[in-house]
Amino acid sequence: MGNLLTIAAVILLPLLFLFLHNASSRRRLPPGPPALPLFGNLLWLRHSAADVEPLLLKLFKQYGPVVTLRIGSRLSIFVADRKLAHAALIGAGAALADRPTAATSSLLGVTDNIITRANYGATWRLLRRNLVSHTLQQSRVDAFAPARVWVRRVLVEKLAAGETSSPGNVMEAFQYTMFCLLVLMCFGERLDEPAVRAIEESERAWLIYISRRMSVFFFFPSITKHLFRGRLETAHALRRRQKDLFMPLINARREFKRQASPPASETTFQHSYVDTLLDVKIAEEGNRSLTDDEIVALCSEFLNAGTDTTSTGLQWIMAELVKNPSIQSKLYSEIKSVVGDDDNDGEVLERNIRDKDNKMPYLNAVIKEGLRKHPPGHFVLPHKAAEDIEIGGYLIPKGTTVNFMVAEMGRDEKEWENAMDFSPERFLDGGHGVGVDMHGTKGIKMMPFGVGRRICAGLNIAMLHLEYFVGSMVMEFEWKEAEGFEVEFSEKREFTTVMAKPLRPRLVPRRS
Repeated sequence: MGNLLTIAAVILLPLLFLFLHNASSRRRLPPGPPALPLFGNLLWLRHSAADVEPLLLKLFKQYGPVVTLRIGSRLSIFVADRKLAHAALIGAGAALADRPTAATSSLLGVTDNIITRANYGATWRLLRRNLVSHTLQQSRVDAFAPARVWVRRVLVEKLAAGETSSPGNVMEAFQYTMFCLLVLMCFGERLDEPAVRAIEESERAWLIYISRRMSVFFFFPSITKHLFRGRLETAHALRRRQKDLFMPLINARREFKRQASPPASETTFQHSYVDTLLDVKIAEEGNRSLTDDEIVALCSEFLNAGTDTTSTGLQWIMAELVKNPSIQSKLYSEIKSVVGDDDNDGEVLERNIRDKDNKMPYLNAVIKEGLRKHPPGHFVLPHKAAEDIEIGGYLIPKGTTVNFMVAEMGRDEKEWENAMDFSPERFLDGGHGVGVDMHGTKGIKMMPFGVGRRICAGLNIAMLHLEYFVGSMVMEFEWKEAEGFEVEFSEKREFTTVMAKPLRPRLVPRRS
């Protein structure tokens, strides 16, 4: 009997140890560098939390595709593997659809009742549905077609003016003209250049200050808010500047909506995003209207989400076309064959892009390849676990911030052959990218707009703007590399990931 017990112990104890070990391993946090309580990882003594991407690339090589970082008291997990990202964002669903509360939001008293910041719930659904149903739906997008034609002409004028001396910084023209378009869609008014510039400078100052000067509050905010009080005062002043610029435009739309028959005007549109915000009622809070501060925050979100991402995408794509003249030539030939020289003075029309017969597939492929290789955002906006979940066998505790490496997935050599080559052909017949699901429902190959419940609401209009303006610029100019201003693909992180050395091409008009 004793021998039987000994034999049983010899057999069962290792199995029990293995079972317990596997159970505990399934519940452990992803690996990461050493950390101290409250302070976080020791590496923050040498690195800035505002420039975390290069650091993460090293950590993935050391620890694998899921890494834990502690920034102050906050636990953050970063995922670089596309299959794990799909399991988390699609498989976990609502469990990973919340947003972490930013330290700066509470310190500055900034509302989280905006689409990108609100937690997954009734208010978020209301605000997103309002944007999608009343501003981004097809009939509304069509109504702003004259605005895009106007902005296209402003862009061509800016680009042509930049050629009168040395090659101009085309990113400035992209940012200004995209901002013109978004201001018009937001406030329903075509403003003059000084007014647009004032709003643009206000928004950019706010974004850059928040991204570069406020990361110090990740660490011991109860203490740092006193040590760095001047930074908070500056941020408050920048926010007040936004409100001072926005409120006259918002109040003008209030008055416009009160009129039974608003007068038609060449500069005033019948619809604006602000119009929809003035009608929003939050049922869960006594059917109240949005406050002025909430409307200002939502307008700021609308302008920034649609401007920097699109202008950054335009810069990277046009830089690739400068560097790859054979691709540019092929694209021009396709556009010219569809648009011609006589119809509408050779301008690209939106119906050319939306044609159901897809007469410009190469243009679409160029845009997708640009977004794959150079996504404007190298991360998605951070997610927060609403409950304990599991990713790749690791525990993700409730309340943990989780983010995903967008650029790494789009450049994954295991998924994309010659991933760092610019090859639109991969999205054409026979290419590996044919049928790629930009929504990521069936699987993630690239996710420049995010995937899952918090996917970018503006995906379709962003694709329209990129195709329309890239097509228009290629039709208008031949984009060449200028001597002394050679294209370099090194990156710099601002609000988006931009070219460290801005694009300065030589533009040769295609038409007299």
